[in-house]
Amino acid sequence: MNLNQLYYFKTVAKLEHYGKASEVLNISQPSLSYAISSLEDELGTYLFEKQGRNIVITKYGKVFLKYVEDSLEQLELGKKKIKQLTNAAYGQIDISFIYTLAPDFIPKTVRNFLNVNENKDITFTFNQGITSEIITGLKEEKYDVGFCSYVKDESDIEFIPIIEQELVAIIPTDHELVNRTSIDLLEIANYPIITYSRNTGLGQVTLDLFESINVSPTIVCEAEEESAIAGLVSHNFGIAIVENIPLIKQFDVKSIPISNPKYKRHIYLAYVKNKFLPPAVRKFINFFQPIHF
Repeated sequence: MNLNQLYYFKTVAKLEHYGKASEVLNISQPSLSYAISSLEDELGTYLFEKQGRNIVITKYGKVFLKYVEDSLEQLELGKKKIKQLTNAAYGQIDISFIYTLAPDFIPKTVRNFLNVNENKDITFTFNQGITSEIITGLKEEKYDVGFCSYVKDESDIEFIPIIEQELVAIIPTDHELVNRTSIDLLEIANYPIITYSRNTGLGQVTLDLFESINVSPTIVCEAEEESAIAGLVSHNFGIAIVENIPLIKQFDVKSIPISNPKYKRHIYLAYVKNKFLPPAVRKFINFFQPIHF
């Protein structure tokens, strides 16, 4: 049984005439008759029977017709949906991003993209996660594009740097270092440290920074995103190294630039290499230029 046989059967059932059906389908009448006969052999019953010079659909044919019509309708819907999803003007883009980008960067960027008239009918799904989850989601085709940290030894992933962000130290507003205008990490080595979870990109960056100055920090808490870290700092659990993002200003903490070691954190747009990218996804990727904030 193949798709052509189902379309042939539906047409013959509607017209109840092989000659007229062959003209509509643009195939020879013998070929049409053979296709229907093969279908009947596979089903083990007659779908049509002769009535004079015409044919009529049998009761078994009527039962089968309902399923054929439903199936073909679903296939047409699927075909239409795939065309929409892969259409440059009406496609869907599934993105995932680290928590840092959720409050401002992602909403602003997607809105700017959709404000371009030719992109206004493209739709998005939004997902948050840590870098390792985003990379896994890209490989499993859950996401088309990810915004995350760079990951070594991921040869199947294309990483494009799009954002450069500064790291700062945040301290409680009543801390003894509150009047400092900049700070060396060596100066906070003896204070309790709150850091990003070790399995996140920024968690590893923080540990690497302390290692670069031969310091083993006293880590008292770990969290996956900035609001949790800033909340802990504001209640005097310790000092933290975080990205300098607008969200931090909502908490009762002081942000202090780090003078040593100097470090700029990059965020990357990531997608799977050597894989078909629908036109809308490719258009979204091409929309980006390096951005600083």
